[in-house]
Amino acid sequence: MPTADLTDLAQRLERHLGDPHDPASRMPFARILELDEREEYPYPFVNLLHRWGVHEYALPEEQGGRAGDVEVGFTLLRLVARRDPTTATGLIISNLSFMPAWIAGDDAVRQRMVDAMRHGHRYAWGLSERLHGSDLLSNETRARPTEGGWLVSGEKWLIGNARVADGLVVLARTSDHGGPAGYSVLLLDKRTAPAGAVDELPRERLHGLRALDMSGFRLHEVFVPDSALLGREGQGVEIALKSSQVARALINAIALSATDTALRLTLDFAAQRTIFGTAVADIPYSRRQLTECFADLMIADALCLGAVRSLQVVPEQASVWSSVAKYLVPTMLERTVSQLNVVLGARFYLRDHPHYGVHQKMLRDLPVANFADGNTVVNLKALASQLETLLGNDSAADRAAARERVATLYGMDRPLPRFEPWRQELFSRGRDDALLSAPAALDRLREMAADAKHEDRAWLGRAAEVAEDLLDRAGSVAARLAENRRRAGRAHSHSAELFDLAKEYCLLHAAAACLHTFTQSSGAQVEPLPSAALLLLQLERLRRWWHPHEAVTDSAVVDEVMRVLRDLHAADRLFSHWPVALAPRGELPAART
Repeated sequence: MPTADLTDLAQRLERHLGDPHDPASRMPFARILELDEREEYPYPFVNLLHRWGVHEYALPEEQGGRAGDVEVGFTLLRLVARRDPTTATGLIISNLSFMPAWIAGDDAVRQRMVDAMRHGHRYAWGLSERLHGSDLLSNETRARPTEGGWLVSGEKWLIGNARVADGLVVLARTSDHGGPAGYSVLLLDKRTAPAGAVDELPRERLHGLRALDMSGFRLHEVFVPDSALLGREGQGVEIALKSSQVARALINAIALSATDTALRLTLDFAAQRTIFGTAVADIPYSRRQLTECFADLMIADALCLGAVRSLQVVPEQASVWSSVAKYLVPTMLERTVSQLNVVLGARFYLRDHPHYGVHQKMLRDLPVANFADGNTVVNLKALASQLETLLGNDSAADRAAARERVATLYGMDRPLPRFEPWRQELFSRGRDDALLSAPAALDRLREMAADAKHEDRAWLGRAAEVAEDLLDRAGSVAARLAENRRRAGRAHSHSAELFDLAKEYCLLHAAAACLHTFTQSSGAQVEPLPSAALLLLQLERLRRWWHPHEAVTDSAVVDEVMRVLRDLHAADRLFSHWPVALAPRGELPAART
C-alpha cells in the first residue's frame, strides 16, 4: 500500500477511536483500566474494532478480506495496542490462528474461516501443552484416523482466546512414531462439537494483559472430517513453524505501542513537573534519559520495518528476520520502559491516577511480546543454529542481490510484492540482506554526510564512524564462534557462549536496520524526521550494549534529539519513522498533579 494510503487509513482509525485520555472517546484509558482491574475480557473494544474492520486487514483479499501488505495490519495493530495491548493481543491471536489455513489450507477452508471471522467468530491456535511448552515434537495430543476423518484427543494449555473462541486450530500427533513428519494441523468447530467433547480449562490469572482469556481446552475423541486437515498429513510442524515466524514479526507491535504510550506519558510529566525551579524535561540527566528511550524506540521501529516487510520481500529469510526482531525488540524495550520509570518517579507506581495510571499497565503488558509465540531462548536458538552460515557468507552474488532488495525492505515508499506466507523457509541458507548490504549502506551514509550542511555533516560523519565500528564486530563474533566450536565440541550447539554470540548478531542486524532506514527512507519521512542526531544516538545506544559507560554523543546531539521528540509529541505523531498523525489530544489538567 502506498505510504499516503497507509497513513490515511491509520489516521481514519485514530480519528474513529479518538483521544484515549478523553473518557467520552470510543476506547478510553479509563474504561480500559476498569476492565483490566476486573480481569474482564474486552468484548466492547474487540466488537468495536470488528465493526470498523481492523481484523479484515489480516485476511486475504481472495477470500473477501482486505490484506495486501502485512505492514498495514501491523500499523493498525499498533494504534490499537497504544491504547490497550490486551485488546490488540485478542485480535492478533484470532488472526494468527488463521495463518495455518493461509499457509496450507485449500480455498474452501480459507473461505469458510474468513467468512466466519468477518461475522465476528474468534479462533484460538492450539499449539502448546502443559508439560512440553515450545517442544512441539513432544506434544501428546493425538488425532486418530477414522472413517471420513479423525478423532482428536488431548489437552492444550496456555492458549489465548481458548474459552472465547468459536473455532480451534490444533496441532496433533498423527503418527505413532512422532518426529518432524508425525504431526498435522486440524480445524475444529468448538460450537458444533458434541456436548462434553470439548472441556474449557480454567482461565489463568496473568501479571499483565489481565483481561485476556488465557486458558486451554481438553478434547475427548472429537470427530473432525478429512476436509478439516490443513495441508498434508505430517506437515503440521512445518506449518506451525512458518505460522510462528509471522507471529514473531507481528507481535512486536505490542512492545512498540506500550513503549510509545509510556514515553508519551513520561513526556507529559517531564514537561509539566517542576523540581527546584526547573522543568524535569530541562534537567540534563532527565533529558538524556528521555532521548535515549526515544532512540531505543526508533531502533525497534527500524528493526520492525525490515522484519515485517521481509515476510513479503524475502520470505526465504524469515527465520532470521523474525527471530532477530522477536528477541531484541521486547528485550530492549522492557529495559527502555524501566528507564522511563526513573524519570516518571513515583507516578509510575500509581494504578488509579487519572493520567499516569495507564503507565503501570503498559509496564505489565509489554512482556507478552517476549514470551508469546517463541520466547527468548527459542529465538536465540533459531539464530544460533544458523550463525556459522550467516557469518561465513561473503558471496559477491548474494551481496549484490541483497543491495537490490534492501531498497524495498527499508524503502517506506516502495511497493511490496504479494504476501504469500507459504513461501517462507525455515532456514535462510546464510542470507541476511540487512547485513549483506550494510557495507553499501555505510558508503551511502558517508556520501550523505559529505552533502549535508552545518551540524548534520558532523553528526552523519560521526554516525558513519560508529556504524563502521559496530559492523566490524562481525569478524570478532565469527572468530569467537569458531573458537567455541573447537573448544566445546559436541556441546557447542547448546552452550551458553553460542547463545551470547547470537545476541551480538541481533545487535549487528539492528545497526544495519538503522543504517538502511535512514539511507533508504529519508525521502519518505516528514519533518522533524529524518534526523542525523537521532541516527547517531541510535547507533550509540547499540554500541553501549558492549560499552555501557562510553558515550559518543554530546549535549548538542541530545538537545537536537529532544527537539525532534518534542516536535513529534506536540504534533500528536506516532513515535515512528512512519508519519502517522494520532487523534488530537485535548487539555490534560490531570497530568499536572
